[in-house]
Amino acid sequence: MPGDTNDEIRASLREHLAWWGLRHVESDAAYFAWQRDVFSPQELTTLHRHIEAKRQATDGPAAEIAFYDLTAQPRSVPALYSQRYEYYLEVGARVAGHLGDASTILDVGCGIGILTTFYAKRCPASTIVGIDRSPASIDLARQRAQELGLTNVRFECRDVDQQDLAGCFNLIIATHTLLQAEQEPGLPSRDWSTFARPADAQAQQGFERRIGVGVRLDRLRAGLTPGGRMVVFEKTRQLARRIPFQRALAARGLRLLAPPEPVRYRSVEEVTDDGPLYVLGAVPGEQALSWDEAPEADGMPPLDLDSLRSARAQGDQPLYENHQISAEQGWLSLQAKHVTAQVTSTEPDGRQLHVEWGRAGAFAYLYCANTFDQRQLVLIEPARAAVLETYYREITREQPAGGKEPLR
Repeated sequence: MPGDTNDEIRASLREHLAWWGLRHVESDAAYFAWQRDVFSPQELTTLHRHIEAKRQATDGPAAEIAFYDLTAQPRSVPALYSQRYEYYLEVGARVAGHLGDASTILDVGCGIGILTTFYAKRCPASTIVGIDRSPASIDLARQRAQELGLTNVRFECRDVDQQDLAGCFNLIIATHTLLQAEQEPGLPSRDWSTFARPADAQAQQGFERRIGVGVRLDRLRAGLTPGGRMVVFEKTRQLARRIPFQRALAARGLRLLAPPEPVRYRSVEEVTDDGPLYVLGAVPGEQALSWDEAPEADGMPPLDLDSLRSARAQGDQPLYENHQISAEQGWLSLQAKHVTAQVTSTEPDGRQLHVEWGRAGAFAYLYCANTFDQRQLVLIEPARAAVLETYYREITREQPAGGKEPLR
C-alpha cells in the first residue's frame, strides 16, 4: 500500500461505494425525489421523527441507536446513505492513506461497515474489527462482509460508553463517533475580545463529561498498543469545540504525528467544512508536532480601506461585510474610531456578546463579537449611518435584522 496514490484509492473507493448501492447526487431535489420513490409517506414520517429524536437526544443513546437500527435495512441503504457519499469518499480516502502496515485495526462507530469493509479489502493481511452500538447496523455489516468474501474483518456490537475494548490494536480509527453532540457549543473564550481559552480544568472536565468524550478516549487509549496510532476525525472545525477536543487528546498522551487536515465535502448541496483529521500517537514530545489553538485562517483578503474610499455600494448593499473570524482584524485596523453606542451583554446560552457602532474616518461601521468566536463587521457610507443604528438596536433587542442573521 505505500505506493498507492490518492487517485487510485479514490477510484477504488468509488467502486466500493457503488457496490453498496451508493451514488453521488447533485441536487437536493433529486435526492429527496429518490427518497420519495423508495419510501412511503408513512415511512418518511417515521424516519423524520427518528431524526428529530436523535437530534434532541433527550433519552441518552436510545434515540441514536433506534435511528441507526431503522436506517440499517438493506432496502434503505442506497437512498439514505448516499446523502453522505462525499463524506465517505473524502474521509475514507484520507483514512485509507494512513492505514500503513498496521496488523490490527479497530474502526470505532463503524455503522453498517461501509468504510470498514473498504479498509479490509485494502489490507488483506490485517485483522480488522468494526464496533458499533446499533445491533441492526452490526447485523448488516456482517452480512455485507460475507457477501464481499472478506475473512479478515469481524463486527461486534459494543458501546464504548459502557464497555472496554476487547483487545489491543496497532491502529484505531474514530470518525464521527467521539464528539457527536451537535448542539454542544464547546468552551467559550475568555471574553469577546479574544479567541484564547483559559486553562480551566473544571470547564474542561465539564465539556468531556457532557458529551462523553472523556470516557470514550480513555477506553480507546487503553486499547492502543505501544507505538500504535489513532486516526480521528470529528465535528470540531469550530474553534470552541476544537480546542477542548485537542486538550482532551493531549491529556491522554496523544500527540500529533502529522499536520491536522481540514476537510470540505458536500451532503448533496450543503457544503460542510469539517474535521480536522488528526493522525495521533503516544510518542515523546520531541517527536510530535505542537498543538495549535489559534483560529484557522478564513481566506478573506485584508480590509483595504483605501480602495473602499472610492467604492460605490450597489443598491442597499454595504461597502464591506465580513462574517468571518478575520472581521476582528478588519475592526482593529479601522482608523479614528468614534463609538456612538456599544453594549456588552450575557446571552441566554451564556455567551458574552459585544455590539458597537459608530464612525471610523470615512465610514460608518458596526461590529459584533462573542465568546464563541463569531465576528461580524459592516462598513457603509456615513450618509446611511441610520441603517446601522437600526441594525444595532435590532441586535441588542435580540430581534433578528433582515438579511444576515445577527450574532447570537
